[in-house]
Amino acid sequence: MESGPADSELYPGASTSHWYETAYPGDPMHVNTIVWHSTESTGLPGYAGGSMAPTLTAVPNWSAERLDWFQHFPFDRSARALVHDRTQIGTNTLNVAQVEIVGTCDPDTHAHWDQAGIRHLYMPELPPWAVDGLTTFARWTHDVHGVPLASGLTWNPYPASYGAANGVRMSTVQWQEFQGHCGHQHVPENDHGDPGLFPIASVLTTAT
Repeated sequence: MESGPADSELYPGASTSHWYETAYPGDPMHVNTIVWHSTESTGLPGYAGGSMAPTLTAVPNWSAERLDWFQHFPFDRSARALVHDRTQIGTNTLNVAQVEIVGTCDPDTHAHWDQAGIRHLYMPELPPWAVDGLTTFARWTHDVHGVPLASGLTWNPYPASYGAANGVRMSTVQWQEFQGHCGHQHVPENDHGDPGLFPIASVLTTAT
């Protein structure tokens, strides 16, 4: 970074070693919504040089039993992990910060990695230390940026969560009015189903 953003724009302790704002400046926003994703990988993605990057990525640190955080854009600048058609309603730019969690929501991928002995986070079965790390982040977004500690949405398991007609994806009007925590599976103009059956109640209840 040539000149760093304000302290309130950086999540405390997050690494900026994969910072993409210089290449993709984004739009200024006042974030009132968090969109949760799962990377469907076992390591920090390259995000095509930042062209598809979220605001932050949470990476499991297995030896320390904690999440290591990497921040890619200032909190109140638009990220790039959602399908975004500027001729329709905004997605990336509609006051949302986006978090990718390194792991999978796909039960088939989970079973394959388990069989291969590959350690990974599986969204429906996150260990307590991972939930604690997500809770700490959610609390920070509320205390520093005023993001509501609420969801009120149904979180479908993958693969039922996939597709434009998954039964839980918001309409454009609902999306414009929404504030709080949602998943990629809820965002209009998108068809991804991550993060599947994510433990949002545990994350938000503990954060309050």
